[in-house]
Amino acid sequence: MYPSDLTDAQWARLEPLLRQEGGLRHAGGRPRKHELRRVVDALLYVVKTGCQWRQLPANFPPWKAVHEQFRRWRDAGLWERVGQALREEGRRSAGRHAMPTVAIIDSQSAKTTGKGGRAATTQARRSKAASATSPSTRRATC
Repeated sequence: MYPSDLTDAQWARLEPLLRQEGGLRHAGGRPRKHELRRVVDALLYVVKTGCQWRQLPANFPPWKAVHEQFRRWRDAGLWERVGQALREEGRRSAGRHAMPTVAIIDSQSAKTTGKGGRAATTQARRSKAASATSPSTRRATC
C-alpha cells in the first residue's frame, strides 16, 4: 500500500526474527490485537517519511500501540540483533564468512590530529567591536 511496506519475501525473512522475541502474545500474555506485519509497516512508514507518531495514517494500527512496540523492541536490543542476523545472512549468501575479518577506518570516520591534544585546536577570537574595552565601543557609548 505504501512504498515503505515490506514485500512478502522481506516479511518472510523478518517474521521469524520478530516472533522469537515476542511470539504471538503480548508481554502480559494476552493475544495480539494488531497484526505484527502492520506494526512493522507502520514503523517503516515513520522512518521513511519522518512523520510524527501521532500522524500515522488511519489504516495502520493506532500510533500508541506502534510506538510502545517499537520501544519494547528497542529496549530489548531487537533491532541490533535483527541487523546483525540479516547482515550475516547477506554475507553468507554472497559466499563470504558471516563475520568480517578486517575493518577499515578512514580519516573521515575517526578524526585525529597530527599535533594532538589542545594544540590542534585554535581559540575563538572576539572582534574588537564585541569587546567592551575597545576604544570604538567606549566612544560610541560615552
